[in-house]
Amino acid sequence: MLAGRFFMRVLARTCASVAAVAAVVSFPAAAQDPTQGNAQGDLAVTIYNGGQSLVQDIRQIAFPAGRSRQEFPDVSAQIRPQTVSFAADGTAIVEQNFDYDLLSPDALMQKAVGETVTLLRINPATGAETRERAKVLAVNGGVVLQIGPRIEILRDDGLPVRVIFDKIPPNLRAKPTLSITVESKGAGTRPATLSYLTNGLGWSADYVSLYDEKAGTIDVQGWVTLSNNTGTTFDNAKTLLVAGTPSAGGMAAYGQSYRYRSQPSAPGELRRAGTETAPREQLGDYYLYPLAERTTIANAQTKQVSFLDVAKVPAQKIYEFTVDGFNNMTEPASAASVIKFTSSRDGGLGDALPAGTVRFYQRDLRGDPQFIGENQIGHTPMGSELGLKTGDAFDVKVKATVVSREKRGTYVWRSSMSYLLTNARSEPVTLDLRQRGLDWYWSETKIITESQKSERLDSDGTQWRVTVPANGEATITATFETRY
Repeated sequence: MLAGRFFMRVLARTCASVAAVAAVVSFPAAAQDPTQGNAQGDLAVTIYNGGQSLVQDIRQIAFPAGRSRQEFPDVSAQIRPQTVSFAADGTAIVEQNFDYDLLSPDALMQKAVGETVTLLRINPATGAETRERAKVLAVNGGVVLQIGPRIEILRDDGLPVRVIFDKIPPNLRAKPTLSITVESKGAGTRPATLSYLTNGLGWSADYVSLYDEKAGTIDVQGWVTLSNNTGTTFDNAKTLLVAGTPSAGGMAAYGQSYRYRSQPSAPGELRRAGTETAPREQLGDYYLYPLAERTTIANAQTKQVSFLDVAKVPAQKIYEFTVDGFNNMTEPASAASVIKFTSSRDGGLGDALPAGTVRFYQRDLRGDPQFIGENQIGHTPMGSELGLKTGDAFDVKVKATVVSREKRGTYVWRSSMSYLLTNARSEPVTLDLRQRGLDWYWSETKIITESQKSERLDSDGTQWRVTVPANGEATITATFETRY
């Protein structure tokens, strides 16, 4: 018969029980002892951008002659088993298995189905203990037990309950484990190299930049940010970072939207790609960033290591605004505040820049550095010109107005535009005003007249560099002729 009121709180009960297991459980020879230390050997970890890494682990293994099964605990829980490579003198691989069913309260109870456990209840009023042997019949949304002649569900009857297990199942691992069956020509202890690819390890670059507006310079510190979500700690590892993302296979996206002509919009962060080779080791098309010392990359940890520190790099703040097409703006909009600098050897950062986040700071009147914005960069070769938007300007605005639009022929239209640039700052500012939409599908647009000479950026856009006076405004006018 079912016993009274039953309430199925499996995980709550099981978690409470496992806390008591460590003191009473005995470990059979076939099971792992979770109290054992890290079993890794001489580690070398190569970490790529994008979350993929190569782990090389050299361990000293006592091989018996003939066939034996060797276990390698403390491998990554996100190991890609098909990428495993094993090498040891005088041995050959027969079979390999990856055991990733890890010890946890839920897994322990699941594996106990069909086994007998001990239920320990304590009377909170008297402190008296009651022990009963119970067979676990099922764990399906609740733990079903057979206690003597009766069937019960693990109860919530207000009494403290612990579940005591006699053993850890042999197929339940305390740590992610790779087991390899090998054939050895002779007995002896010798090094064995285990190599594999794993997901869950990644790195990116973070840059801290202090901008001095009066001096027109930036000081930049570059930090490597490591992250580990593999489920495993890599202890005292020789670590090499690769700036680049090797292909992981598969095909590129097919069937992307097709346009007759590409339509560039606002400028990106990389204004001009560099042509200088950085003074770093290269591997094929990638740059290598080795850490100077061995390091421990703990699971669920973020670690930072410095790799760049330069001062007084020339930099310029400029404002930018892009108008897409010939349309009226209902109200003025803020220009973008942009800091420009280079990664060149002469007059720049002097290094290739791995992809990451650049955060800008500027000192206030008290001399304290304050955050003024951030932006992302991709992998940037040395010698590149960059323009990073830090935010939208408070005091610098632009409003575009269509003054007139008239048809000049069957397939010809003329649009007259006026751009009002305003500056509420106490000093003059330089603003790059861009007009886009000059080359759209089957149309072509050219400038007929303009109040200030512009610079053609490409077939789709043109730019005016305008000096807007302090506490003042400037106006640019232009007439465009579009042929369809």
